[in-house]
Amino acid sequence: MSASTSPNSAPLNPAAPAGAIAARASRALKVGGVAPFSTIDLPGRLSSVVFVQGCAWNCGYCHNPHLQTRTENSPIEWSRMLDLLERRVGLIDGVVFSGGEPCIDPALEDAIGDVRELGFQVGLHTAGIYTARLENLLPLLDWVGLDIKAPFEHYERVTGVPDSGRAARRSAEVLLASGVDYELRTTLHPDLLGEADIEHLALMLAQMGARNYALQVFRPTGCADAPLNAAALAGYPGPALLDRIAPFFQQFTVRRG
Repeated sequence: MSASTSPNSAPLNPAAPAGAIAARASRALKVGGVAPFSTIDLPGRLSSVVFVQGCAWNCGYCHNPHLQTRTENSPIEWSRMLDLLERRVGLIDGVVFSGGEPCIDPALEDAIGDVRELGFQVGLHTAGIYTARLENLLPLLDWVGLDIKAPFEHYERVTGVPDSGRAARRSAEVLLASGVDYELRTTLHPDLLGEADIEHLALMLAQMGARNYALQVFRPTGCADAPLNAAALAGYPGPALLDRIAPFFQQFTVRRG
């Protein structure tokens, strides 16, 4: 999930027609929220962001914890979401599927197909939990933002799930080999990642062939973890560390605040 956008409820009219593209009976993408306009979630393009319910991990710094659970009924029906997107044809360039973890939803591939039929480019925010599904989706995607939580051997420290780094590493390998435009990014918090961890992870990703990497310093907005919210972040990570990491990548970004 992107660390830059939170889902906002869009003004959807339940009585409105579903739009030109009818959702097939088998499709039931569980949409938990939508940001109708974003300038930051699909690099260089204006997009709408669809937030999909559900995530199998339990990252303490998650800024959309209300999306971790999949409910029986989707808060926003996919047919209504399509109607909203149809009205944005010509106003936005693309649609980004975020979450939660969008790859948890078996209806995601069909939803991407619907969005492509409307003429939009498609982006994906993912933590790489479901490698096989990600691999199947890559030919349909224009850009992927892949969250890398920690050095792969220390993933449980962040996700709360044993051996979760195995899927993340494999997903990174699959993405880097695909040729699809991407950004690997890591959310930083001093209680979870020390500077030695950050440097080790950056070197590991560079050795895997990563060329585009972003570090995102933790923001408390939306986070429900009081100890993480209370931590002092000034001076973290230090400039000397960033200077050492930057040469590893063709494109290196640090986001604060």
